[in-house]
Amino acid sequence: MECEIKKESPEYLRMSLAAAMTLDFKQGLFYRDAKLYCINLLLTYEEGCAARCSYCGLSNKRPGAYADKSFIRVSWPSYPLDEIIDRIKDRPARVKRVCISMITRKRAIQDTIAICTRIRTNVPNVPVSLLISPTVVSKEDLINFKKAGADKIGVAVDLATPELFDKYRGKDIGGPHKWTRYWECYAEAIDIFGVGNVGTHLMTGMGETEKEMVAAIQKTRDMGGDTHLFSFFPENDSAMADFPQPPMEQYRRIQLARYLIDNNISSMNKMKFDDKEKIIDFGITPEKVNEVIELGIPFCTSGCVGNDGIVACNRPYGNSKPGPDIRNYPFQPDERDILRIKAQMGLADPVYLNED
Repeated sequence: MECEIKKESPEYLRMSLAAAMTLDFKQGLFYRDAKLYCINLLLTYEEGCAARCSYCGLSNKRPGAYADKSFIRVSWPSYPLDEIIDRIKDRPARVKRVCISMITRKRAIQDTIAICTRIRTNVPNVPVSLLISPTVVSKEDLINFKKAGADKIGVAVDLATPELFDKYRGKDIGGPHKWTRYWECYAEAIDIFGVGNVGTHLMTGMGETEKEMVAAIQKTRDMGGDTHLFSFFPENDSAMADFPQPPMEQYRRIQLARYLIDNNISSMNKMKFDDKEKIIDFGITPEKVNEVIELGIPFCTSGCVGNDGIVACNRPYGNSKPGPDIRNYPFQPDERDILRIKAQMGLADPVYLNED
């Protein structure tokens, strides 16, 4: 009787449903013909992730086998690394970046290095990002990640304050993560990969005030990186399955603030907040606010770019269901979208536009 082969990393990787569609492992269509240009990969082990993050579908507190757990609301099927590489090579116009996401396991460090090396060796024209787990990663590991060919690093801080971090990721739930280590690792990554090549993931709507989120975005920028911004979306069967999404108006303000800060158009010390720490002034003229909103870009997914300088990791509908109320646009918003965004921000009369 033959032993069953474990479908574990580094020989196997889980892949987002959107990436599986992009590489034709899965069939399907994206709402409004959106396109994904980054292949999002996730390390996989039978024992799963050691972390206990309350909002995460991969948490070891969530019931079920790790291989069956969804992440960001969709399934992440597993495929052999060799086949993934072959399909990336066959689709040069469709793949502008690969992102390898670690999970919190010490063995993931060497596997991440091995996977990155194999992808860069076989597809040298496609840049590779790593979304790392600072809890198990050292500065020396970061140096080795760069030697393996990674050009960008992501650090998923997620929460805007140390108190919320402890509440949802750290000591308050018996989790292994520490706020101080995440920011230390972020600083180490900037030191090794350079200014502009490291980003934090921050998630709006976890109980923080708008001022607290703007402070985290400004801290990210001041240290030499950019913010990859997301809206909280409840994961079924997670500890926060019944936690509501933030109001759209709040998220739109934070998206605009992030764009202004990351593009050096404004800064937190120029912005004003009311007694509930809501943004009431972006530190620029109303005319300039309207001009930036009209661009549409502040409301697109913020993430790692491809070689063309355009965001490749646009994660279609990763934090909202497909439909008119898109939170992170995976494409350039059109005129109707801009009208809707303005209405959502309370800057125009409500509009109800029929969707095709």
